[in-house]
Order: sequence, then structure tokens, then C-alpha cells
Amino acid sequence: MATDEDEDGVGAPVGRDEAVPDADAPTGDDEPAFRSAVIALAGRPNVGKSTLVNALCGEHVTIVSERPQTTRRRVAGIADGPGWQLVLLDLPGFQRPRDGLTDRMQRAVDETLSDIDATLLVLDGTTRPGPGDRFVAAAATQAGAPIVVALNKTDRMNRGTIAERIAEVAELVEFHALHPISARTGDGVAALRDELAAMAPAGPALYPPGTRSGDPLRLRLAELVREQALRLTRQEVPHAVAVVVDELEPATRRRAARVTATIVCETASQRGILVGKGGSMIRAIGTTARPELERVLGGQVMLDLRVRVERRWRDDERLLDRLGP
Repeated sequence: MATDEDEDGVGAPVGRDEAVPDADAPTGDDEPAFRSAVIALAGRPNVGKSTLVNALCGEHVTIVSERPQTTRRRVAGIADGPGWQLVLLDLPGFQRPRDGLTDRMQRAVDETLSDIDATLLVLDGTTRPGPGDRFVAAAATQAGAPIVVALNKTDRMNRGTIAERIAEVAELVEFHALHPISARTGDGVAALRDELAAMAPAGPALYPPGTRSGDPLRLRLAELVREQALRLTRQEVPHAVAVVVDELEPATRRRAARVTATIVCETASQRGILVGKGGSMIRAIGTTARPELERVLGGQVMLDLRVRVERRWRDDERLLDRLGP
């Protein structure tokens, strides 16, 4: 899963045989080999997987929202250190498919779990393991890769509750290691990262050093816009929102980069919410999304947003293809 440059200047994954060698990796016979691993984060919706990917990578590589179904596809975040690299796949939460979109989301989970080096099972420590957790744990066990458990949200728990949850998780799944963490505050994340790096098998770097995301550039930009739409709109809108980048013009010596994107929704009433009175909401979405786009593109960005109604877009195969795998 190393990268070749795609048309947007961001690499597309290739196989391990074509992985990128690390020029700084030890090469002597007595030196430890470079290690790399593909690790899938599995868990129920809204347990904090995306926040944990960002914490492990040390950068905002996947969008975060308190609303379920925020992550709709496999997202590759890359963490690396001296002699190792981890490719982290932030999977959509396990769910029963209800339409073309959720069917793709569940297939992404199933396909990814069949070809990984380890599973990072993320659990919400503020609640006792339930049927959903047992289902995810069974799927992770069936995948056959070693399981590391991240017991998340310890910043909202006391020591007694943490001890109770650890005992409950021990009955839930057979794991290689368990780490109580807070992805939000970073507590325990470094120890978890070290654990995953130590588990990685010998192998070359899968992405060039310093890469933090394996996603195509247009998809990354679209997701950053969607993140702000989720944050700023009411509950009735988020599940029905998608974002497509229609045009991406790189910066020149005379002008900033230009991004033209469409926010897709399903009804006229949703469009009204996204546009807002006098265009206030669409301006707010653009204003809050622009700094993140500029961080990714490395300079000033002119962002042009529009809103379009596409009834039942979640069953539109052509649009789903544009939204990525």
C-alpha cells in the first residue's frame, strides 16, 4: 500500500512488493529489520475510532463528529517512527445495510478485516459491552489477526469503572493486549502506539516517510467540508449529506488555489437548512472548512460551495462511486 502520485498529487496504494524502502532503516545483518503493519480499527459507531486515528497519527487525517455514520469508507492514516510504520484503516462502524451507501460501508469493513496484520478493537469504556460490541468482537476474532483492545474515553471514567470494564472485556474477546486510553486527551495513546509498532511484522515502509494520509486529495478535501456541515447543521441533516469536489485548481504565482465543491442532500428542506437564511449557513460551512483545506493544500484557498438536492442519492451507484471506496 505504498503510493504512486495520482492526478491530484496524492499517492494511490500499491502492494507490499512495491512498498517504499526507508533510506534510514538499518540494513546490517545484526540490526533490527524495519517493521510495518496494516491495522484495522473496528468498533461500533461513535466509539471514537476517528479521533483515535488522528491521535495516533498526530494530525487531523479523518473527520470527527458525534453523529453516527460519520465515517463512510476506509480511511488510511499513517503513523511512523524510528524503524516502523503503521497504516491505520478507520473503518465505518458495523451496521445492518439499509441502502446502497450502508451496504458499501459494511462491505468495506468485511473486505478490510480479511487482509490485515492486526485489529484494533475500540470500545466505549463509559458503557458496559453490549450486543453490538459482542458482534464486532466476534467478527474481529473471525478475521484471525491479533487483537489489541483500546478501552476509550477513560477521561470520563474513574479507576473503579476502568477496572470493571477491563474484567468485562476479558470475557468479551481474547486479546493480545488491552490499553485504557482517552483518544480525546491523548492519555495512554503513546503506549498504545508503541504496542502496535512492536507487533508489526518485518517489512518495508508501505508509504513514503512523512505521509499522513493515504486518501486521494479530492476525497480528503470533500470530507473536511462535510465535517463542518455535520458540525453546524441540525440532527435531521447529517445522514443525508455528502460532498463532492467538482473542481480543484492548484495555486499559481498570481492567485490562490481554488476548490469548487457541491454539498448533496435529499430534500428541499435540507437544502434550505444547509444554505441558511440569506446564505448564512453555507458561508459558515465555508469559513470553518477553509483553514483545514489550506492546511492540506499548504496555502490560501478560494472555496466555492453550492448545495444540490439529489433524492435517494444513497442508492445512486454513480454518485457513490465519486464518493470513494
